[in-house]
Amino acid sequence: METNPTYYGLPPRVQLEALGDNRLGIRKVIKSRIIRKDAEKIVEMARQLKSVNPELEITFICTRNICSKSLALLHEEHINISYMEV
Repeated sequence: METNPTYYGLPPRVQLEALGDNRLGIRKVIKSRIIRKDAEKIVEMARQLKSVNPELEITFICTRNICSKSLALLHEEHINISYMEV
C-alpha cells in the first residue's frame, strides 16, 4: 500500500498510514478540537485518495477532540474514525 501523499496528489505534510489491504488512514493529531472545517478538508483528501484508487477504505485517525458535526459529516462520507491517545 502506497503511503506517500504526493502519489495521491496530496501535500507532502499529510500523514498517511497503511492499515491493511485497501485500507488507508489519514492521521491528524492536533491539540485543539477538530471542527467541521477540518472535517471538510479530510473529506476532500479522502475524495482525492479515492480518485486514484476507488477501492480504498479510508479511516481518519485522530484524538477524541472532535465535534459532533464533524463526526456526522465523516460518517455521511463513509469515512471510519479511529481514536488514538496522545
